[in-house]
Amino acid sequence: MMENCGEELDPAIEPLLTKSIIKKGAGMTIKIGDTTMDYNKDFKFYMSTKLKNPHYLPEVSTKVTLLNFMITYEGLTDQILAIVVAKENPDLETKKEQLVLDNARYKNKL
Repeated sequence: MMENCGEELDPAIEPLLTKSIIKKGAGMTIKIGDTTMDYNKDFKFYMSTKLKNPHYLPEVSTKVTLLNFMITYEGLTDQILAIVVAKENPDLETKKEQLVLDNARYKNKL
């Protein structure tokens, strides 16, 4: 686990991101910096950041899976309510969607 990552990552971890694994006999190795070490196929590498809205380069974004765990209680409540209303009363959900679109159109008009 690599914690508190910034928007720029150390080039030394590039082999981990690209999984540049070298087969040597029956085992596997990976070269990180100047060091060659054994590699386990069950190895998982996680990185976390405290940045609210990080913008990584496209080269990094294609090599990793980004997960955003920033959700508020109100946002989660709204999502669950929308799902329940859509199942229980689809007409009401359709009216809500129309009101949201109308509201946006009126704000643009103002």
